[in-house]
Amino acid sequence: MTIIEAERRHHYQDLPRLMGLMTGDEKHGPAATSTLDALWVLYDRVLRVGPERMGDPERDRFLLSKGHGPMAYYAVLAAKGFVPVEWLPDFGAYDSPLGHHPDRVLVPGAEIGSGSLGHGLPIAVGTALGLRAQGLGEPRVWVLVGDAELDEGSNHEAIAYAGPTGLDRLHTVVIDNSSASHARPGGIAARFEAAGWSALIVDGRDHEALYAAFTAPHPGRPHVVVARVEPKSA
Repeated sequence: MTIIEAERRHHYQDLPRLMGLMTGDEKHGPAATSTLDALWVLYDRVLRVGPERMGDPERDRFLLSKGHGPMAYYAVLAAKGFVPVEWLPDFGAYDSPLGHHPDRVLVPGAEIGSGSLGHGLPIAVGTALGLRAQGLGEPRVWVLVGDAELDEGSNHEAIAYAGPTGLDRLHTVVIDNSSASHARPGGIAARFEAAGWSALIVDGRDHEALYAAFTAPHPGRPHVVVARVEPKSA
């Protein structure tokens, strides 16, 4: 199925049905559904990616760091034609390419293997640096992390480095479902701002607010959008 065919057949309203095709244990349902709206807005309206340009050096890069609940990610990839919908019912099976953590070798469109928390943002910093070194100024790098991931020190090293380096092609989406163990003085956005980032806080279920935040200008600075959703326990 081509990207045009996928867009004709699948819309946001189809995502619950696509996610419902994935059954079995260890689905991490709350982790998946917390990312659903941000993922859809990115893939539907922001990212310059598609099945036909997965090898294009000028494509945007999207890195799912919050990879321990990939059902929404797989549903969006299926809706946009990266993977066949027919793969979804086999999610998590021993011979399925759709594992409980995404594997970039097996999942078309996945830029990294993920699920081990704290890796995605540092990898995104390295990706942005690599693109800069190659003289590729158009591709944007997006990474989606969970608020609990910010308990990992590797993320704070990445945050502290990216701001002063002026990695303005780097974008981070933090899904804040109040699951972090350690509070940050002033909140998540303040932590990024202290390191020289542009930061916005939005309702993580409001598509127009997400789109406006994702596309807000931030010359000379990396950009973070903190997308607040319902608490994980809710």
